[in-house]
Order: sequence, then structure tokens, then C-alpha cells
Amino acid sequence: MKELLSSPRVAALAAPGIPPEEAAVLDMRADLMAKLRCVIAEHGWTQQQASAHLGISQSRVSDLVRGKCDKFRLDMLIKLAARVGQRLYLVLEAA
Repeated sequence: MKELLSSPRVAALAAPGIPPEEAAVLDMRADLMAKLRCVIAEHGWTQQQASAHLGISQSRVSDLVRGKCDKFRLDMLIKLAARVGQRLYLVLEAA
């Protein structure tokens, strides 16, 4: 529950004044980070092993695992997902 309450998605929804387009980007970043954390966990990788697969430093993997959304741009998260064999599909729905 603590992770849910501190997620960027909940923060974006709860923070007044965040434009919907910024909230949408925060949501996508949060979703991608969560998926990448799942991939790391499913493979049982240490942060050092994950860094080799993702092509980033161990400290960046630490930021990813700890959910530091502000440290990653959306395009970087898409690249990281591709590096570990994940396909990304974009689905647009009416709000």
C-alpha cells in the first residue's frame, strides 16, 4: 500500500493544478517503471545484473527500483523496456 500511495500516478491525481497532459505523461512513466521493476523481479536479477541488461549504471537501476520517476524521461523508459525484450503498445481511449 505504501508503494501505491507514493506512486507518481496517485500524486498526479491528487495534486491540484497538474494539467491533464502532464498527468498522462506521469501515468505512462509510472506504468513503464512498474513493468520494468516486474521484469527485473521475474528474472531474479540483482541490480548489477539488471544494469548489464538495461545498459545503465547500477545507481540508475536503484533509482528505477525505488520508483524515482523524476529521474527518467518517457523516451528513456521506452528504450529500457526494448532492451529487455518488451514491446510497447500505445492505446488511446476517450477520457
